[in-house]
Amino acid sequence: MSNSENLSASRSLSVEKIGGTSMSAYEAVRDNIILYPENRYNRVFVVSAYGGITNYLLEHKKTGEPGVYGLFARGDDMHAWQESLETLRAELLKINAELFSDGEQLKHANAFIDERITDTREVLINLHEICSHGHFELREHLLTVRELLASIGEAHSAYNLAELLKNHGVNSVLVDLSGWDVKEKMPLDEHITTAFADIDFTTTLPIVTGYAHCSENLISTFDRGYSEMTFSRIAVMLKATEAVIHKEFHLSSADPRLVGEDNAVPIGKTSYDIADQLANLGMEAIHPRAGKGLRQAEIPLRIMNTFEPDHHGTLITADYKAAEPRVEIIAGMESLLAVEIFDQEMMNQQADYETQILKITKRLNCQVVSKDFNANTITLYIDGSLKKISRATVQFEELFPSAQITTSKLCMVSAMGSNMRVKGLLAKAIQSLADQDINIEAMHQNTRQVEMQIFVDAEHYPTAVKALHQKLIEVHNHGNAIAKH
Repeated sequence: MSNSENLSASRSLSVEKIGGTSMSAYEAVRDNIILYPENRYNRVFVVSAYGGITNYLLEHKKTGEPGVYGLFARGDDMHAWQESLETLRAELLKINAELFSDGEQLKHANAFIDERITDTREVLINLHEICSHGHFELREHLLTVRELLASIGEAHSAYNLAELLKNHGVNSVLVDLSGWDVKEKMPLDEHITTAFADIDFTTTLPIVTGYAHCSENLISTFDRGYSEMTFSRIAVMLKATEAVIHKEFHLSSADPRLVGEDNAVPIGKTSYDIADQLANLGMEAIHPRAGKGLRQAEIPLRIMNTFEPDHHGTLITADYKAAEPRVEIIAGMESLLAVEIFDQEMMNQQADYETQILKITKRLNCQVVSKDFNANTITLYIDGSLKKISRATVQFEELFPSAQITTSKLCMVSAMGSNMRVKGLLAKAIQSLADQDINIEAMHQNTRQVEMQIFVDAEHYPTAVKALHQKLIEVHNHGNAIAKH
């Protein structure tokens, strides 16, 4: 039976992604996702590496502490990265020992990942030796090294899950997109089409690596968000009825730790527009480029909580708009640096200034979350380290010698909703903060009216989130916002 015949023969096909934290809870994944409910087929699962493993492979996501990649990229200490790689090997084998009770399965699982670690070690040693000669530059190969290392995490978790599910009567199969033995890169869509060509979804459950080796070099564009792009393109290419992401939490009206478990409301429905706004704050429901593919293909996305299988989750669609205008989510960024560039010579030249300024921030990899300008001032709101922003400030001063440049530490609190055209909403937001004696440093709301950004002193972040949530969300009856299957 061909792939197209499979899809037409089945009533539906869901493509689902399991995040790293969820993958580390195997029994929950097995019982709450794979075996619940009883429709174990007509589904495709794209998996992330186990929680924390990509930190070992690349660098720690939050602290920046170097992993194998970070140490190798330095190029000056062969022993450091090799020691880090052996630490990784031990960690992966430890995970295997905790998952596999059958001795023969454990033996094969260890052999699978051992081979990849050993081969990777040999490749990196050879590359290091080659680049010790003047004709070869290590930095020219670092992207390939990063991809090679990143692929190990998903290959490990996907292999394990496919094997473990066989113990429960599931006809699962590993679909390894990591390109381990592939001689030539293919475009991502072609790679996906080829990999799934002979799979009968009605009788087989594919477990797919979140990393896909392809000519587009996903990691160069999406870095650690590559698995979402793989997931999205699989859903599009297989014409999925629904895409699902399983996380360890609900997509809620605010962080329950700030507003209280009883006050945070799981979001029943929202739009891809709101998903994009969340991504801009680093709180991705899905990467915007991955969401774009699903939106264009008219595939709805559902965000599910791995640990609450009975809950319907959050349904994200392109055309959703709340029937009753309201705020749906209070989110934000707890720590930003505002860089204010004031120059009397800027008048009528703001566009030229902005172009030159953004070239510098892009070159230094500073994420500009928002910006504003008037006749003689441009202010950037940047999510980045103090070191990067200090370097940017020095370059701004060199570029605009007559400018006065100041920085301040702020936070951003954002109110979002698919339909926020409510008279007096802005006044309510401002008043709720004034009642807490919080001064507003800046604020933005454009004509699309799906997000309101308010900047205040960083120390007021928890209080500001709670105040806005109380005044703009907790005052509503949210029963009508719940999405039903």
